[in-house]
Amino acid sequence: MRLKWLMLCFVVLLAGCAASSPSADNQQQVTNSAEEKGSDKDKDGSVNEISSVADSEGIESAFGTDSNGSDPADDALQQESHSEALTESAKESEPESTIEPEPESIEAQSAEEVEFDKKRELPEGFVYVDEVLEHALYDIRYYGEYNFVGEQIDGYNAPFAILSEKAAAALKKVEQAMEPLGYVLLIYDAYRPQKAVAHFGRWAKDEQDERMKEQFYPDVDKSDVFELGFLARRSGHSRGSTVDLTLADKETGESLDMGGPYDFFGDISAHEAAGLTKEQSELRLLLKETMVAAGFEPYRKEWWHYTLKNEPYPKKYFDFDVE
Repeated sequence: MRLKWLMLCFVVLLAGCAASSPSADNQQQVTNSAEEKGSDKDKDGSVNEISSVADSEGIESAFGTDSNGSDPADDALQQESHSEALTESAKESEPESTIEPEPESIEAQSAEEVEFDKKRELPEGFVYVDEVLEHALYDIRYYGEYNFVGEQIDGYNAPFAILSEKAAAALKKVEQAMEPLGYVLLIYDAYRPQKAVAHFGRWAKDEQDERMKEQFYPDVDKSDVFELGFLARRSGHSRGSTVDLTLADKETGESLDMGGPYDFFGDISAHEAAGLTKEQSELRLLLKETMVAAGFEPYRKEWWHYTLKNEPYPKKYFDFDVE
């Protein structure tokens, strides 16, 4: 009896286990249902992780992905693309500069672009040379910075040449004599205010200022320029009948080679300096003879410097500005 009871209990147990275990068909249905749900998640943009850790490690090893499942090369490209996008965005958002370029200074502009109005307050007996000579050229050095001082000289407020009427009339004869030869006059300086001469004196005392030494006085101590006769404490230019000039080609406007530059403090500036070529000597002589024939006297130390013999103001030194 007891044995039958035990066997009955065992049968009931087996029946319960069978009822709790799903069939193969049920297992297939559950699997299909799970795959369908996973597919739906993929369509919604979710990631369906179905690979095991071992499978993931194998993929990483094969394609070089990092521990997060991304390709380092792709990450680099994405970072570069992101950086470029930020740069472009910064450029677009950056405001344009409102700073305007500086205008050219007067020194940087050509002579044709700069016009000067004559003040026309000259003392009686003086004229603007360009209103007497027809073809002369002008390079008034003391109005600019290219001179032995290296700066604009006091009293030169405009690049004009001014002379006494008598000196200008005599210079007109020189112009007329040079024209058939194909030459024109190139004037560097004419009337010079006394304040300009004083400026030269201050410059000579300033031993620290030698900015133009190489170009104009390489072999001379600037403190000796007055004693050597290259400058005068009372200049004939201030009397209004002295002019510094050279010759230029009528067609090109280029100055002729006189064997030494204007305002050079050295032996080469003398009329009959040693070392000149035949052509240089002939040009100096041509200018000298023509100026003398017109009534001017040369200065032996400077081939460019001439003073009217019968000047109208031999003992008067003027100080009005060039303007």
